Order: sequence, then structure tokens, then C-alpha cells
Amino acid sequence: MSVIPEAQVVKRRDPKPSWLKVKAPGGPKYAELKKLLRSLDLYTVCEEARCPNVAECWAEGTATVMLLGHTCTRGCRFCAVTTGNPRGAVDPREPEHVARAISRLGLKYVVLTMVDRDDLLDGGAAHMGQAVRALHRYQPDLLVETLVGDFGGRRHDLATMVESGPDVFAHNLEVVRRLTPKIRDARSGYDQSLTVLARAKELAPDRLSKSSLMVGIGETDAEVAESLEDLRRARVDVVTLGQYLRPTAKHAPVDRYVTPEQFDSWADLGRKMGFAFVASGPLVRSSYRAAEAFIESRLDRSPRPAEHVPRRGAPVEAGLLPAELLVRRPAESG
Repeated sequence: MSVIPEAQVVKRRDPKPSWLKVKAPGGPKYAELKKLLRSLDLYTVCEEARCPNVAECWAEGTATVMLLGHTCTRGCRFCAVTTGNPRGAVDPREPEHVARAISRLGLKYVVLTMVDRDDLLDGGAAHMGQAVRALHRYQPDLLVETLVGDFGGRRHDLATMVESGPDVFAHNLEVVRRLTPKIRDARSGYDQSLTVLARAKELAPDRLSKSSLMVGIGETDAEVAESLEDLRRARVDVVTLGQYLRPTAKHAPVDRYVTPEQFDSWADLGRKMGFAFVASGPLVRSSYRAAEAFIESRLDRSPRPAEHVPRRGAPVEAGLLPAELLVRRPAESG
């Protein structure tokens, strides 16, 4: 077990180290895209999570859009997203609206992510799949990554998501094995996440898979190396590692600020393990421009076969089930 140097241990009210300080986002491209996002009623995780790389990513033509609402059915101790029970609330128009809106942004690469929706029978897999297919219709040359939950580990729902055709399938391991019960919701699981990643690769062997780890939340260096080994065994292609930062005083505290040198060491280790790409640094997040640039270089961006694109205002495509049929009803009390 590695020992955390005393200088790295975070004490109460310690200032952030210099390598975590960044300028507020700005610039004409950032302002233009933000205005357009608001006009299209799209809200990105980039903004809501206050990602330090938002200006860089937007300037390069990438963004992360969250679907299925802003209330998550799980309560992880690292995440600032509101926890609650959406009670089956789903906007069946969202996949079409999101696809139309994104096609107007001029992006090269988009990440579709989601809150966990344990209140839905399929965890939201069909809804996400509809959005992927709609994006491919509206903008055939756009690269689409889906950063999704574990769908309760259900094979059928995972297959629904993978078969919709995202260019990259991503699911985050989040933290090392020992910390998973303490940091992630009880319905999540370290081995369950690894199984989801491995099964996604089995379903689409030629598709790139991706995962992410947070550090500085109580793990040791040796445990990070162990998690990287586990991800490689699950045949994950791309991995990102970044510094955990506490959203509020109610969330898990920061245990240490990991140095840039240690992040470089993990990047070297990951490459030696056989990952196709490793993005490792204090400001790296699960959706990170450096990783996406690598993915773009590996994937064919030639347009897909043209399909009929509905005219503006046309009804949502057939095949969507009524929302009430998708709701996971709580057991009635006696």
C-alpha cells in the first residue's frame, strides 16, 4: 500500500494548489455557443458541473448534453446532481429535439449523458438510443459518445443502448473498489460497472469503450493501479483520470490533491497496460477534449447513409412507448 505524502493531505480550509487554478471561461466562441444553447433549451453538464475545461472543449467543437431530466434516482457522495424520484417523468419529444438542436451547433463530437433513472423499467436505455439514432440522421458525420449508467446490470437494456450505434460507449467506474460502497450509491457496484463495460465490448467489439476514475477521494496509488488493471481486463480502450473536487460541504471531502507528476506516472502505467489512450491530469474530467481528439483520429467521420429527416415540427418518430408504460412502479404498501 502506498503512503500519501504529508504535503498532499488536505487539511481544513487549505487553498487549492496552483495547478488546479484556472481562469473563468470566456471568449467569443464560448459566449456564442452558450447563447445558442440557451436559445435551443439545451443545458450541458459542462456548465452545471462547472467543468474547468469548458471553454477549451467548446472552442474545439465538443460538448456534453444531459438527457432524461435533472433528477437522479441515485445519491452518490461525489455528485452534485439533485437526487430524488422523478416518478417516471419522461419527455418523449426530447430525443428528436436534442438531435435537431445539436445539429445546429456545428459540433464535431458530442457526448450524450444521463442521470440514473431506476424509476424506468429500462433505466432510460430506449430513450437514449432514440437520441443516438436521431443524431445520426440529422448529422451523419457527427461523432456521438454515450456516457451512461449501468441500467441495473440488465443485459437487455444494455443491448438496447449499444445497438443504437454510439461511436463510443462510456460508463464510469468512478472510484476504486474499496471506496465504491462508501462513495457510490448502494445500487451501483464496482464489479457491476466492470461487467457493463465488458458486455458492451462483447456486443460491439469494434466500438471504442471508455471509462473514468476520480482520485484524491481516499484511495491509494496502488488501488488506482489495480483499478486500471481491472478496466483493461474489461477491454476498455480509453481511460481518464482526474482530481476529485468537493461540490458542497455535504459531499465526500477531498482527501488529497494529487500532483501532476503522479498523474503523469499513471498515464505512463496505463499506456504500458495497453490502453489505446490515457488522459490523466488534475483538471481532466470524464469528457475531456484530449481524449475526444484521439477518438476522432481513430474513427471514420465520413457521413453515414442518408435517411429521411423529418421536417421541423413533424411528430416524434414512431416506436416510442408511452411514458406510463416505462415507469417502474414502487411496491404498494400493505
